[in-house]
Parts: sequence; structure tokens; C-alpha cells
Amino acid sequence: MATSRLISEVDYTRNGKQYGFLRLPYSTHESAYGFIPIPVVCIKNGNGPRVLLIAGNHGDEYEGQVALTKFARELDPERVSGRIVMLTAANLPAALAGRRTSPLDPGEAGNLNRTFPGAVRGSPTAMISHYIDSVLLADTDYVFDFHSGGSSLLYIPSTEIKRAEDAARTEKMIELAKLFGAPVSVIGITDIPDNLAVAARKRGLIHMGTELGGGGSVSIDALRIVETGLRRALAHIGVIPPVPELGTAAPSRMMEVGGPEYYTFAPEEGVFEPLVDLGEMVARGQPAAAIHFPENPGRTSITVPFLRDGMVICKRVPARTRPGDCLFHLATDLAD
Repeated sequence: MATSRLISEVDYTRNGKQYGFLRLPYSTHESAYGFIPIPVVCIKNGNGPRVLLIAGNHGDEYEGQVALTKFARELDPERVSGRIVMLTAANLPAALAGRRTSPLDPGEAGNLNRTFPGAVRGSPTAMISHYIDSVLLADTDYVFDFHSGGSSLLYIPSTEIKRAEDAARTEKMIELAKLFGAPVSVIGITDIPDNLAVAARKRGLIHMGTELGGGGSVSIDALRIVETGLRRALAHIGVIPPVPELGTAAPSRMMEVGGPEYYTFAPEEGVFEPLVDLGEMVARGQPAAAIHFPENPGRTSITVPFLRDGMVICKRVPARTRPGDCLFHLATDLAD
């Protein structure tokens, strides 16, 4: 594996709490030898589990960014047994722009969660994913990747895991998801070959993601879920002591997501009218949305149906849509 071009200002082997930056080389007309300072926090105390916490994988997903920023300040290194590394804004250019993708790379090339395992001499986004994969994932046991719906989607606060190649690891991830206490826990298929979950799976790591709120804002309820759920999960791992005042986790509905039929997409450009809301149970063929054409009021609106039965766990936020925009995302109860 080629050595990453990113330089860390923190020493992952040193005890205590360190704040610093990952220096991502970025040469421009204005700054010939400049770098992009990606924030990194390392809290270590002796030997124990090694944990990686990531937020800002997508720049407009904020609950994780806020939760980890607060957690980094509050956590006393003396209460840690092992090591916790945090990236509070992993795709910093995207986070500063308040966008899903980095403004430094065009299109999907700026989507950090579509560039793993990255490239040592790739674009800025690819170099970030290469560092995460080749340095951080190569030296950790657990990965928590905090996502939200971003600017275009709203989610029922959920945890998300992908099935591992061995049943024992899958059970450990399910246990963490239940401890987290989100209303829904989703087991998905690994249908995106170049995201962080797959990179973690290839290294045999315990990985758990989230989908928390969205709409380009910070949901109070979703933020509380991640703040309490993270602490319960880390205590279960043994990297921090138990926090009795948090209480037990609320029951989580165990669900799964399969193939393309779990998603509903806009077939034409227009204004999207949702005909159902989050949490509703729907049936195959049931009208999901109407697409209206205010620029052509004489044209009859069209109805978009659901392609299968399930529960609505995600819906689109912006009313204006184009062909291919995701309108709804379903999940089904996990089979025994």
C-alpha cells in the first residue's frame, strides 16, 4: 500500500487528548504549497479497543458533526480505555460549503462515500478516502459513520449496518444498533462497492452507520439519539465506562432494505406532492406522490406508485424535482 500524502499533526500512539489537522496537500495559484486542514481528534489512554468516529462524510449532514464536536470537548482522557479517533468534518471542503459533495471535485468524484479505497495521488476527495482506508481503517477495531438525510432527504432516525461475511460479526453489529436506541435499525445490502461500509467490511471491522434527520438542519431529537446512543455503544465496547444516567436504550424496530424496488423515483421534472409521510406503512401500487407542472397548468398531474410493501423511512425535502430524484425510501421488517 502506498503511503498517504496526508500528514497527521496528531500522534495516534500518544496518551492524552490531541487536537490537530490532517494536512491534505492542495496547490493553487494563491497558495503554491498549501494544504487543506481536516480536523482530527485523538483521545488515548493505554491499551484497549480502537475506535474511529466519522462525521461530515457528506458535508450537509450535521447531527453527527455537532455530536462529535461536543463529545470531543467533553470526554476526559482518563475515562478512556484504549483509543478514540474522531473526524468531525471528514470531507472538510464539502462541510465548509454546506454541500453533500466537495466543491473541489466535479460531480460524484466529490462524494467522499463513493471514492473508497481512494488513491494516493488522486483528487482531493480520493486522497481523503485513501488516508481513511489505508491509515485509519488499517489501525482500528470499530467504525461509526454518522450520516443524516442531508439537504435533500428526511429520515426517521435510524442506525444502519451491512451484513458481514461471518454471522458472529453481524450479530455484534446488530447488538450495537440495538444499544444505540434509534427508532429503526436497518440491515442493508452492500450495493455500493466504493463506500466506507464496504471498505470497513473488507478489513473485517465492526461498522455501524446512521441516518439521522436531515433537511439541511439539526434535528433536536436526532441529536439527542446520537449523543446518548454513542455513549451507550462505546461503553458496551469497553472504551469508556458505563453511563447509568443514560438509562436503557429504547426498543429499535429491526428492518431491512433490499433492491431497487425499495426506492421511489421521480419520472419527470415538476413539483413533488408527497401523498404519504414518514413512518407510514404502504402497499405495492399505492400512490406515493403526485408530480405537478405549474409551468404548464393545463397539464394533468401524474401519480408515482410504490413498487413494494413497506414502511416509509425516508422522503425527499425539496418540492422541485427532476427525473431520477429519490422521493421515498422503504424498509421492511426483518424476517426471523
